[in-house]
Amino acid sequence: MGNIKFLQGNEAIALGALKAGCDFFAGYPITPSSEVATTMSIELPKIHGKFIQMEDEIASLAACIGASFAGKKTMTATSGPGISLMTEGIGVAIMTEAPVVIINAQRGGPSTGQATKVGQGDVMQARWGSHGGYPIIAISPSTVEECYIYTIHAFNFAERYRIPVFVLSDEVVSHMKENIDFTSVSLPTIINRKRHNSNDEFLTYNTSDPRGVPPMVDFGERHLTRVSTTTHDKRGWATKNQNDINFLHRRLYNKIMSNREDIVMYETDIDVEAKTLVVGFGCSFRSSKQAIIEARKTGKKVSLFRPIILWPFPDKELKEILRGIKRIVVPEISWGQISEEIKKLVNDNIEIVKVNHVDGTMITPEEIIEKVL
Repeated sequence: MGNIKFLQGNEAIALGALKAGCDFFAGYPITPSSEVATTMSIELPKIHGKFIQMEDEIASLAACIGASFAGKKTMTATSGPGISLMTEGIGVAIMTEAPVVIINAQRGGPSTGQATKVGQGDVMQARWGSHGGYPIIAISPSTVEECYIYTIHAFNFAERYRIPVFVLSDEVVSHMKENIDFTSVSLPTIINRKRHNSNDEFLTYNTSDPRGVPPMVDFGERHLTRVSTTTHDKRGWATKNQNDINFLHRRLYNKIMSNREDIVMYETDIDVEAKTLVVGFGCSFRSSKQAIIEARKTGKKVSLFRPIILWPFPDKELKEILRGIKRIVVPEISWGQISEEIKKLVNDNIEIVKVNHVDGTMITPEEIIEKVL
């Protein structure tokens, strides 16, 4: 029984980060993410890692970016208001290609909203929160075990693609407790960033591959490293050369979107005769899954789709299973952000039924069943 632990989602996120090799955390306490920081403050010193409580969320992400370029695997944790403060730093991480994991335990908004209540309204904030319009990766766990597993995936994505990666948890998933059996849990192979290991000249963004991810060196090593938040050339120098600018912008886009098949993750439970499909994520997926079980007991034929990776959105994969579907039920603890993404994929012959809460409470299976039946 020693390998089975009863953990909170936030604790599992912290343990997943440590398993992935995280050795630097900077953050500022905010509900409902604070237990991530608390756990990291206890565990990081044991492995000679660094924990810093910063003065605010702006400084927290900036510290993570700097530590990432110094060779550390870095993470910060916050909620929606903190993400709002981090938006400039997110753009910095995208442009400089700094691997960093950002935990967003979503709560009700806008502004300070409902600090202790659940929300799922940060989905588009994660995708479009920073100016410039470049793709990012966002993962949505639904169980405590997934908090552990998908945090490891988040670090792998950050290291592989040199990008800020979001773990979009929510108050329910972050604060609930469930067992994790560490002897049976299936984990991905740990990925570390590609490094420049020769004595040859090092250029910070040296790749001729339009989908490429340049190797890194650590600040303070024998190679000079130039990092610029301005549009830059392969040396890291700011540039106005149109060819250099075009190549950089296309590469920042293509290194994610050209590899989307290696990134996208989703879950399905398909009844081939079903005319109704339920699409849920995060804590709302838990209610969706139970609703499917109960609806099928009544003889209702219904299918289930869950995007695990919210960005890039699994649009191609979802569209593949829409044949024969007449109604899509989308429960979200917001006014409906994923439902708007789904609208882009369907014609007028498919009805989209939104089930929305904005009062900080979970959507129940019964509310979903009512729309399914």
